[in-house]
Amino acid sequence: MSDLKALIFDVDGTLAETEELHRAAFNQAFAAAGLAIVWDGARYRELLGTTGGKRRILRHFAEAGMPPDEVLAQQLHSSKNVHYAEAVAVGVEFRPGVVDLIQRASRAGLQLAIATTTSRSNLSALLAGAGLPAFEVIVAGEDVSTLKPHPEVYLRTLEQLQIAPGEALAFEDSANGLKSASAAGLRTIVTPSLYSAGEDFAAAVAVLPDLTDFDWERWA
Repeated sequence: MSDLKALIFDVDGTLAETEELHRAAFNQAFAAAGLAIVWDGARYRELLGTTGGKRRILRHFAEAGMPPDEVLAQQLHSSKNVHYAEAVAVGVEFRPGVVDLIQRASRAGLQLAIATTTSRSNLSALLAGAGLPAFEVIVAGEDVSTLKPHPEVYLRTLEQLQIAPGEALAFEDSANGLKSASAAGLRTIVTPSLYSAGEDFAAAVAVLPDLTDFDWERWA
């Protein structure tokens, strides 16, 4: 008998390939503020090593020799979120196997949760109209004091699910996410995304191209 009770999902890069939408939204926010900042793919890959959009902006300020303007960073991040919401409203495809897995897990009576350090507004924009079963627990960036790779987001998720780490599987796409889930004691399935391919996933129980026909009983 399986002791698996829940599946816990990261969002960006795991549920959907959203990072290019985020990158474009950052650039739109910079342009709207009259800043001569453009993040190309290579620069954005570097900045993804820092979790959290506002923290990425502040990191860029520091590395570009700009003042550490917290107020401006927050304004830019808020503007970026608006542009991102507009982009996902047009429609975003979830990664292969994601919707089917979530639907099958719900029918099987597994609890579903999200553990992300993206904002609730970004998450709501992505999930709006997706037709997915309800997630019993959602822990987002506003709910934690320390972002990934710290395990706080997963520890809070487990606490709210009222289960032990061994009773859940986590799904991630990045090394920072894997570190976060692993530090919380979770077995983690990694599906590398556009910007995380090639990172160190040695701690994962499996590294898969996507979640097509994923059999959770194999890892339960």
